[in-house]
Amino acid sequence: MDRRSFIRKAGFAGAGAAAATTLAAPAIAQTAPKITWRCTSSFPKALDTIFGAAQTMANLVKESTDGNFDIQVFAAGELVPGLQAADAAAAGTVECCHTASYYYWGKDPTFALATAVPFGMNVRQMNAWMYYGGGNDLLNEFYATQGLYGLACGNTGAQMGGWYRKEINTLEDLKGLKMRIGGFAGKVVEKLGVVPQQIAGGDIYPSLEKGTIDAAEWVGPYDDEKLGFYKVAPYYYYPGWWEGGPVLHTLINQAKWNELPKNYQAVLKSACEAANGNMMASYDYKNPAALRRLAAGGAQLRPFSQEILTACFDAANATYADITASNAGFKKIYDSQVAFRKDAYLWAQVSEYTFDTFMMIQQRGGKI
Repeated sequence: MDRRSFIRKAGFAGAGAAAATTLAAPAIAQTAPKITWRCTSSFPKALDTIFGAAQTMANLVKESTDGNFDIQVFAAGELVPGLQAADAAAAGTVECCHTASYYYWGKDPTFALATAVPFGMNVRQMNAWMYYGGGNDLLNEFYATQGLYGLACGNTGAQMGGWYRKEINTLEDLKGLKMRIGGFAGKVVEKLGVVPQQIAGGDIYPSLEKGTIDAAEWVGPYDDEKLGFYKVAPYYYYPGWWEGGPVLHTLINQAKWNELPKNYQAVLKSACEAANGNMMASYDYKNPAALRRLAAGGAQLRPFSQEILTACFDAANATYADITASNAGFKKIYDSQVAFRKDAYLWAQVSEYTFDTFMMIQQRGGKI
């Protein structure tokens, strides 16, 4: 079924059927009022896949309501700075925003759990937990305390571990390293001597070029290629253990969400869910070719050593223990994620991991 048709029917099937039999024209108009919202993004238009998720969502909403519900999307900086998007939505400066919740972890680390935390879940596990494991309800209990309502609207999949001006071979190499690293992960790597920096996407390249920072993580091959990091920091590490399945959200002013007609709420929910899956598919298509181009252009792929990964894993768990001891809201959501993650990885070992590993061996052997 065409997804636009599906979304449209989800929002208007009941109203349309009633209109065909009993409703008068004025009642029909009341079910489809003219509403215009502004959505401020945390991302520049140049990052077309991340920024594009909000556009996909807005286009589906508009098409599914015959243009009656129009969400206008603005790039970072056009209305407010990218890292202030959620603040603007909560304050009612705009009706909604498209952002990564973990940008605001400094207010409350619980924000990070809505996007990704170190050694958390991958994209499929995050979706399963949110849509079927009660995750959306738990997150919106928290968002309500911030004057917001959240809908998942995009995912990059597991990210890369970033670009480095020098090789990172041992834990000693991390000490004193000035690194742009998003969200909550900075609190973890700080335990290993890294000096985390919060820098918006458009400012990363000049900071690397000038040596203001020594390393930076962003997303993955497709977006990283656009920003040109390989020209000034050639060592490209993997995996991005701090972002196994980072979720982007449409965060909506709570009062505006409550005012929205129920059929428009249904359309917006469906549009965000469609954009969520669409963004991941887009990255899965674009990243392989981009990685080949980066390697041809001089990027040097390096895996993090097991020593570094293990030390980071232990540091992450120590951080969670500290936070859960004093933050009941964080603990409630984190405990839910941990319980689901345990079973999810047990299942993945039986199914996906076994199949994917076999197929990768065939690929390396030149059979596919």
